[in-house]
Amino acid sequence: MTDGSPAISLTTICSPSRDVVAREIEGDMVIVPLVAGIGDADDELYTLNETGKAIWKRLDGRRTIGDVARAIAVEFDVPVAQVEADVVGFAREMAELRFLSARN
Repeated sequence: MTDGSPAISLTTICSPSRDVVAREIEGDMVIVPLVAGIGDADDELYTLNETGKAIWKRLDGRRTIGDVARAIAVEFDVPVAQVEADVVGFAREMAELRFLSARN
């Protein structure tokens, strides 16, 4: 990452930023930035798809990205190797938007 945040890998631990609120509304996970300058200036609300919601719920500041990938692989019955890159990519995108805090 270019902003000084840690690089996202399978050993990274992520948690939601204090600058966002995430709520499940009618089955959708909606993320709302609380401060100016985070996220994408074109969007005020972010809605996650089913997979994104499953990943987001597991990014609790205790599990590594690898742990989350393994749990998602079991939940969706897909090979963990297939899921790892997707979970890393999701976490990287959310960290770049400053929706996630990351530590290695």
